[in-house]
Amino acid sequence: MKKIIFNILSVLFGLLLLNAGLAKFFHYMPEPKDLPPALIADNAAFKEISWLMPLVGIAEILGGILIIIPKTRALGAVVIFPVMVGVALTNITVAPGGLPMVAVIWAILLWIIFENWKKYLPMIR
Repeated sequence: MKKIIFNILSVLFGLLLLNAGLAKFFHYMPEPKDLPPALIADNAAFKEISWLMPLVGIAEILGGILIIIPKTRALGAVVIFPVMVGVALTNITVAPGGLPMVAVIWAILLWIIFENWKKYLPMIR
C-alpha cells in the first residue's frame, strides 16, 4: 500500500511540475488577483531577466517528466531540488500564505529523495 501511495503522489507531483513548467511557456494560467505586492515585484524582477523563467520552466518540465517515470525519479528530484528551494524561500520571505502547500510539496520531494537515497551515494563518495 505504501508503494502505491508513493507512486501516486510522485506522479501527481510530476504532473504539478509539468503543468507549472508548461504554463511558463504558454501562459494559460491566469495570475491570481490577490498576490502580495512583494511577490508581484519579485515576479516582475524575474521577468526582467529574459532567460530565467524559461530556464525554470525547462527544469520544471524535465524534472516533472523524470519524476513521473519510476526509473528516473531520483534524477528528477535532483533536477527539481534547486527550483523547490527557490519556491520555499519565496514563500517564506514574501508569500507566507502559500507555506502549507509548499510544505506538502516538500514532503513529497523529501520522500522521493529518501526512497532513492542509495542512488545518491555515488555522488557523495
